[in-house]
Amino acid sequence: MNKFLSVLVDILSQPAILVAAIALIGLLAQKKNLSEIMKGAIKTFVGFIVIASGAGILEQGLSPFGAMFQEAFHVSGVVPNNEAIVALALNEYGTNTALIMFFGMIVNVLIARFTRYKYIFLTGHHTLYLACMFAVIMAVAGFDTIPLIVAGAVALGIVMTLSPAILQPFMRQLTGNDNVALGHFSAVGYAISGLTGKLFKNSREQSTENINFPKGLGFLRDSTVSIALTMIVMYVIVAFFAGSTFIETELSDGTNYLVFSLMKGGSFAAGVFIILSGVRLVLAEIIPAFKGISTKIVPNAKPALDVPIIYTYAPNAVLIGFFSSFIGGIFSMAIMFVAGTTIILPGVVPHFFTGAAAGVLGNTTGGIKGAVAGSFVNGIIISFLPVFLLPVLGELGFANTTFSDADFGVSGIFFGSLANYAGPIAIVISLIVILGIMLIPFGKKKESTENA
Repeated sequence: MNKFLSVLVDILSQPAILVAAIALIGLLAQKKNLSEIMKGAIKTFVGFIVIASGAGILEQGLSPFGAMFQEAFHVSGVVPNNEAIVALALNEYGTNTALIMFFGMIVNVLIARFTRYKYIFLTGHHTLYLACMFAVIMAVAGFDTIPLIVAGAVALGIVMTLSPAILQPFMRQLTGNDNVALGHFSAVGYAISGLTGKLFKNSREQSTENINFPKGLGFLRDSTVSIALTMIVMYVIVAFFAGSTFIETELSDGTNYLVFSLMKGGSFAAGVFIILSGVRLVLAEIIPAFKGISTKIVPNAKPALDVPIIYTYAPNAVLIGFFSSFIGGIFSMAIMFVAGTTIILPGVVPHFFTGAAAGVLGNTTGGIKGAVAGSFVNGIIISFLPVFLLPVLGELGFANTTFSDADFGVSGIFFGSLANYAGPIAIVISLIVILGIMLIPFGKKKESTENA
């Protein structure tokens, strides 16, 4: 049984396999010929592997930066990192996590089939992370065995549906259509970034993608060049403060610290370039294939895909968003230090992936000012939410890491607080009420607005 669950988790947590399977089902539902089915499924599979490979290269380029930053400025505290805390939690909650993930995905499809919220969440690794968090919180709340799995799966299915739903108005504005949704559990931060951008709606035409560089700096219009140069400069500056001894003995295996910084900055830019290439490949295949799902199985369904899917729309905003979010994290860290609370260190990886998306959506609604302000607010959000999430994670709250993205914080604090103040019955009632509200059929006018 445990071996089966292990294989199930391995399959469901791999976006490439999951989305390729969805593409295969969609093409079969449309009764495409064998050649089109093989082409669509395989190119979707390969496209997601390209994205994952780019993300891996990008994270390798980013990971030393965090250690260098801590050494350079002598700070210590809790570092939010989804992968780290899930690795700790799976030792005790692995079986419950696998079952919550499996049944949560079924709940997501059922909600999409029978309500007006037509979003099917396809980011497998994020689904795994949230399933793990719900396994922990439901156990801490006092649920046991079957009730724990049922409550966790329903909660997971609800968040998998509502997370892309709240972002769809911004996605329509960004993409100009309603074909695809964003499936990444930081929707609260992205939505607030988009709303922040609206404060600068008069600046919307001043897009990050229309930045006017002097003639002699025209090469900076190439996003790959500008990203590489910016990251190399950032790495070199932090390297000077961290010192050559620390970098060459702890991080670079003896490679000169400036050469090491140059290569890591370049690796970051290479990762972004690969991600964008994979995104273009996937979008070209998954949207036509998904029509089979949306017409045959879940009418009007929209695939909610991983966050890099929006980076191609505003590559300059990706970099601006990362830096603004990271600065928001440093600002938050200073406030925590003065207030004497748990200090959340700005994790470079979450600030990149969420800050970049916040920058893209902030730019969509408010141009350059919206990108800067929206992603700065996102940085504050993903810094302070973990402070309030830690107490509801039981023994895991004492680990030196926690969940990083906004939706983990919001949903974890919500269900954890219900459990602390009113017990498991409050969680059950809340799940029933939320499902009941989602099942209410709205009139045609409201429905068309939802799906427009």
